[in-house]
Amino acid sequence: MVQDRIIIGDSIAEMARLPDACVDLVFADPPYNLQLGGDLQRPDGSHVDAVTDSWDRFGSFAEYDAFTKAWLTQARRLMKPDAGLWVIGTYHNIFRVGTILQDLGFWVLNDIVWRKANPMPNFKGTRFTNAHETLIWASKSPQARPTFNYKAMKALNEDLQMRSDWTLPICSGAERVKIDGVKAHPTQKPEALLHRILLASTHEADLVLDPFFGSGTTGAVARRLGRHFIGIEREERYAAVAEGRIAAVAPLPPEDRAITGQAREKPRVPFGALVETGMLLPGSTLVDRQRRHRARVRADGSLALEGGRSGSIHQLGAAVQGLPSCNGWTFWHVENRGGLVPLDQMREDYRAQASG
Repeated sequence: MVQDRIIIGDSIAEMARLPDACVDLVFADPPYNLQLGGDLQRPDGSHVDAVTDSWDRFGSFAEYDAFTKAWLTQARRLMKPDAGLWVIGTYHNIFRVGTILQDLGFWVLNDIVWRKANPMPNFKGTRFTNAHETLIWASKSPQARPTFNYKAMKALNEDLQMRSDWTLPICSGAERVKIDGVKAHPTQKPEALLHRILLASTHEADLVLDPFFGSGTTGAVARRLGRHFIGIEREERYAAVAEGRIAAVAPLPPEDRAITGQAREKPRVPFGALVETGMLLPGSTLVDRQRRHRARVRADGSLALEGGRSGSIHQLGAAVQGLPSCNGWTFWHVENRGGLVPLDQMREDYRAQASG
C-alpha cells in the first residue's frame, strides 16, 4: 500500500478500497452539516466567509447520520486493533457523530474542548460567541490500547499533566493558505492542533488516515514529525492545494522530532534476569548511595539483610528506609572499582544486550 499520498475521490468509496487493519490513527474533520440558509452578513453589511460549499449540505439529519455511519464503519475496519480515532466537530454535528460512534462499538477515551483563543464573534448578537470545537478521541473497544505519549504531553505543557481543554488560536495569518488573496479552504485547521494530536497518539513512522483531507494540515504536520499519511479528498482544488503545501514542508531531523519516552514502552526486566545471565552474581553485595545499608543477592533474585530478613529489591529498599514503597532499581547500587553503579544502569545495559 502506497503511503504519503492524496487520493482524490469520495471518502467512503475510497476507504472501501483500502485493506483491513492498515492504519495506526484516523483523524477526521467531517462536514459539519451547518445547514446555512444563506449568506452571513456583518452589521456593516460586509460578507462573512463561512462554509457554504455543496460538500457541507445534506438533505436531512437522517441523510447526515447515514453518511456518518458509513464513513465511521469504514474507518473502524481500517484501524489496527490498538489504533485510535479522532473526530472534530461543532454543536451542529458532534453529538450525532458521538452517538453513532458509540453505537458502532467505539470506546470513547476523552472528549477534548478546543477553546479558540481568537474566535469569530457572533455578529448578530443573538447567541453566545461560538468559541470552541469538540474533539472525540476513541478506540475500537474497551480492551484496545491506543498510543498515548503521556510524558510527551506533559513536557509540552511545562511538566504539568495535559488537560482536556486546549486553548489554541484558529488558523490565521501566514499559516492560512490563500489563492489570489482568498482562503483556499473555509475550515483549515491550525497546525498546532494536529501537532498536539499526532504527538499524543502516534509513534514515528505510524500511518495516519485523514478521510476529509481538505487543505492538507494532517499531511503537513505528519511529514514534519516523521509520520506517514493517506489523505482522501473529493474536491480536486483542495487536493491540489494540499499537495503543494505538503511538498514545501521539510521533515524535522530525527533528533529534533524525538519525544519524551514512556517508561512502559521499554521491555520489562525482572531483577532476577540480571542474576540468571551472570550480570550480577549470587552473593554480590548491594548498597545504597550513602553506603548506610547493605544487602546480599540470592540465587532467586531476592535480597537478604543481615539478621535474616529477605525480599525483593523494592521491599527491602522500603524496609531499610521505613517507607511504604521504594524503587529498588534506583535505591540499590553495586560497588565497581571504588564507585557505585545503580541497578537501573545495569538494567539498561541488559536491555541493550537483549535488543542487540
